[in-house]
Amino acid sequence: MRITHFFTLLFLALSSFQSFSQVEFPEDKVKWKFTVEQNDKCQATIVAEVTIVPDWDINALVLPKGSFGIPTTFDVVSSKEFKLVGKQSEPKPILHHAEEADEDQAYHVGKVKFKQKIEILSNKDFKVKIKYGYQTCKIDSYCLPPFEAVATVNVKSCEDGIVEIQEVENETTQTPVQTTGNKKNKDNNNESGEKGSSKKETIKSVDNSLDLSNLSNGELFGVAFGFGLLALITPCMFPMIPMTVSFFTKRSKTRKAGIKNAMIYAFSIIAIFILLGVLVAALTKDAGTINKISSNPYLNLFFFALLIVFAISFMGAFEIRLPSKWINKVDAGADKGGVIGIFLMALVLVLVSFSCTGPFVGNILVMVIEKGGIAPIIGMLGFSSAIALPFALFALFPSWLNSLPQSGGWLNTVKVVLGLLELAFAFKFLSNADFAWQSHILEREVFVAIWIGIFAVLALYLLGFIRFPHDDKIEKVSVGRGIFGTFVIAFVFYMIPGLWGAPLKLINAFPPPQYYSESPKGLGGGGTVQSNDMVEGMELGPQGLNVFHNMDDALAYSKKVGKPLFVDFTGFTCVNCRSMEESVWGEPGIIEHLRNDVVIVSLHVDDPKELPKEEQKNVELVPGKFKKLTTYGDKWMYLEIKEFNISAQPYYVMYDSDGKPMRNVGSATYDTHKNPKDFKNWIEKGLESYKK
Repeated sequence: MRITHFFTLLFLALSSFQSFSQVEFPEDKVKWKFTVEQNDKCQATIVAEVTIVPDWDINALVLPKGSFGIPTTFDVVSSKEFKLVGKQSEPKPILHHAEEADEDQAYHVGKVKFKQKIEILSNKDFKVKIKYGYQTCKIDSYCLPPFEAVATVNVKSCEDGIVEIQEVENETTQTPVQTTGNKKNKDNNNESGEKGSSKKETIKSVDNSLDLSNLSNGELFGVAFGFGLLALITPCMFPMIPMTVSFFTKRSKTRKAGIKNAMIYAFSIIAIFILLGVLVAALTKDAGTINKISSNPYLNLFFFALLIVFAISFMGAFEIRLPSKWINKVDAGADKGGVIGIFLMALVLVLVSFSCTGPFVGNILVMVIEKGGIAPIIGMLGFSSAIALPFALFALFPSWLNSLPQSGGWLNTVKVVLGLLELAFAFKFLSNADFAWQSHILEREVFVAIWIGIFAVLALYLLGFIRFPHDDKIEKVSVGRGIFGTFVIAFVFYMIPGLWGAPLKLINAFPPPQYYSESPKGLGGGGTVQSNDMVEGMELGPQGLNVFHNMDDALAYSKKVGKPLFVDFTGFTCVNCRSMEESVWGEPGIIEHLRNDVVIVSLHVDDPKELPKEEQKNVELVPGKFKKLTTYGDKWMYLEIKEFNISAQPYYVMYDSDGKPMRNVGSATYDTHKNPKDFKNWIEKGLESYKK
């Protein structure tokens, strides 16, 4: 049986200290060559010829349900010069069932070609950008870490093509509906087109969670690594670095043995956190679970309470400690020596330092859990790598220990600052629950007022006017604290006008939208929100626009007034939706179109209101995957998947007055149209198509 990718990381970590010369790299096992087949003037085929060394393989573009592997990706990046034609194609993969893991696998060996056809729209030669990635595994053995890269190929112009390049909406890229632990790949077109390929019904799922959910795996690793560096400069962790390194170097008979033991210790830390990531990934292995986590009000309340506890702990009210029995048992085993003893020593460090590392780990997991796939594993790998790095470096270069600053009150200052920031971000989850229930308890003004209060306290703390438990008395404010405090004060003044209707674009993804407030039109009606006359079925929406929330009512009105229907698949807890509404919808040239030229219907896919009994029914989302529609959110999610084979928010499409999607116009998403100019061009393309 092939070891899955997360256990492979553990294998590599524990074995790499033996000999760096034995480390294997994915690019040594798999070679990619890109060419263009261009026989027809206005059509071309991008070809990726992949050569895999003997005894190694790569996964297919489309993996069977239940596979733990990472699918190979071959994505032609959209451009004005061309549009995609059809789906990607791949030869029929080798299918194998691993009995021990009860896992279906699909992979390629030897040489394989992936292809993507395009239609050329430019009368000038141009370059095509290709993003590709894979994980290579030694057959019946282990796997190497995933590899991602970018390549470009030159494509000749279409001699009879159009003179002016037009905006073209590329065909939607898709990923398999995941009912188990496959990696979610946002940009992958995972459907074979060649004869003999097993076709799978697929949908694209785009996350809307806070901060980390929209990052690539590399970016996610970097952010989590930064969290780990912050955790290092807390009172629980920082003093442990010189103590632990000195312990290994002094007790070992030779310097080489000391370095080896310290490396095992560092890799053990990484292994422990990776195993935690594996557990979380297993619990959130399918898209349904992920959607529930991101939109469920009760889970958002739980996350709010969890972050509040972590924040108060950081500020010094109490320490979060694991049961002493656990620590004592592990500590007793650490005296055994050898690799097992060192591993248990690392586990003791993780348990003892939980009061400082726990909030960081909790924040990372709360954020990346909504991203799904292997995101929790990547997050824990990045975080633990930062934690383990100083133990390895100072073992290699012990003289560097002399350059470490002395422990002192500054470590507690770091904790308090982080606690106040965590307190502020916790209210985003409370806001999600309140907005989903439409309870109007935490409206925009209240949220902004809470943030003003928290950051005002942070400024006063940095400038020495406030002390928390365990803080030393400050005789003089350092230059660093003074500068940081000044910027925080400026941020507080920036937020104050938000109490009277200012848009606050710097933080628009965090507070509730402007229409969800005590004064939707701003204080005295002079804010940025302006509403026109409404008809029955309309409600006040983003930017003061009149919007429907029912598809049938919106279609009827669209036909009556002779305007295209602007369909907005959104969510109450969707951060990117709020960002688009606050930063893009209100821009000059866009707001006028939305107010005057289209009929808007906003369909919340996480609307918890129950459907009438006669509308509740079982539907087949994709072959073999059924769901009962019980809420309006279920209904709108099903509509999006059924019509567009996608489950992304925000997702914008245009309908004609006959109730049919204008597919030639394409769609708009946060990733492709967060630039106001691009979004304006897309709307105008839809208006022009409607007139024709």
